[in-house]
Amino acid sequence: MAGKKGKKTAKTVQPPRKPQTVPAGPPTKTGISWPETILFFFMVAAILCAAVFLTKPIAGKLKEQLGLDLRGGVHVVYQAKPTPEAPVTKDSVDKLIGVFRNRIDAYGLTEPLFQKQGSDRVVVELPGVKDPDEALELLGRTAHMEFKTEDGETVLTGKHLKDARAQLNPNTNEPYVALEFNKEGAKTFEKVTTANVGRTLAIYLDDRLLTAPVIKTPISGGNAEISGGYQSLEEAQEEALLLRSGALPVDVELMEQRSIGPTLGKESLDLSLKAGIIGVAAIFLFMLLYYRWPGVIADLSLIVYGLIVVGIFILINTTLTLPGIAGIILSIGMAVDSNIIIYERLKEELRAGKTLRSAIDAGFHNAFRAILDSNVTTLIAAAVLYFLGTGPIRGFAVTLSIGILVSMFTAITFTRFVLHLVARSRLVVNPKAYGV
Repeated sequence: MAGKKGKKTAKTVQPPRKPQTVPAGPPTKTGISWPETILFFFMVAAILCAAVFLTKPIAGKLKEQLGLDLRGGVHVVYQAKPTPEAPVTKDSVDKLIGVFRNRIDAYGLTEPLFQKQGSDRVVVELPGVKDPDEALELLGRTAHMEFKTEDGETVLTGKHLKDARAQLNPNTNEPYVALEFNKEGAKTFEKVTTANVGRTLAIYLDDRLLTAPVIKTPISGGNAEISGGYQSLEEAQEEALLLRSGALPVDVELMEQRSIGPTLGKESLDLSLKAGIIGVAAIFLFMLLYYRWPGVIADLSLIVYGLIVVGIFILINTTLTLPGIAGIILSIGMAVDSNIIIYERLKEELRAGKTLRSAIDAGFHNAFRAILDSNVTTLIAAAVLYFLGTGPIRGFAVTLSIGILVSMFTAITFTRFVLHLVARSRLVVNPKAYGV
């Protein structure tokens, strides 16, 4: 029996593959980018120089805007008293505040406070007054002017006045008040002087006779003068001021008067400044030690925040009181809180293995909602305090609201810009420098 031949399987041997060369991409940059680095240090130098050189002029300007509790002054409460001719209404009280404001503004006092208390009272605070009695005399006078003829008839009143200015007679050097009537008053004055040539025209202010000259000729043009009864130019200026501001729409009665000495105000201011400096220094140190490199950026952000806030206060002439300063300090804490939320999210992203630039974007994205929610709820509370509160409470609400809005701006824009600038510069890339 012949044996069967086994089948042979032919194997194909593949030639060894030649290694393929993959085109290399652009080399990864690992060195410092000098344009971004120079820009960063230039920005730091500009911020620090602004903080150093602007501190003194800013402090001097803010000192002029201190409120009654820090600067000293007078706190008074007036009550409107109704009469048959002038009942007390909401409109009359509003006009009363307007007249008070006109008189004090013309008097030259800075940052007075006028506010309604109840339906018939007005609170007036006058910071830094040198002569409280003079200021109160200026406020409380009714300043009702009347022009009367010999028969006792009132032919003109203060409502016909357009302007009143104190001047010196160049020939006699005697003070007088130059009057200018409005269009209606000018016509009436010409008509009265034409019909009463040779008779006297008496001028009264709050039922006090100022002068009673004899009308020699008809007077046209709407101009007149009060002379002969002033001992000094200052006295004439005071009455001209009263005439310009107008008469009080209702009678008033002084219900309360309190004087706050500048010593108490200075002590309060010194303690507030000391507490603020210690608090801000502690915040700066904590951010540096705990967050390291981001802490440096947070401190820069706080400096920018401070410059913007005080700039706004100066621009809108905000009166700074103790509650207002408390609002500023609270808003500083919230500004730091925003930075802390951002940096904690940044650390989480770096621990997850993301690159620095990706971690910055993700950190801001995740932190934005928390920052927005916390600040909006605080702004709502501040709005309630402003619309329902009075005086210092409203000042607290204003400074807190401004501080919160500025802190959101600096955290979301400035801090993010600087972090990206540092990341692009590759000045600091070690995760440990970011607190990881």
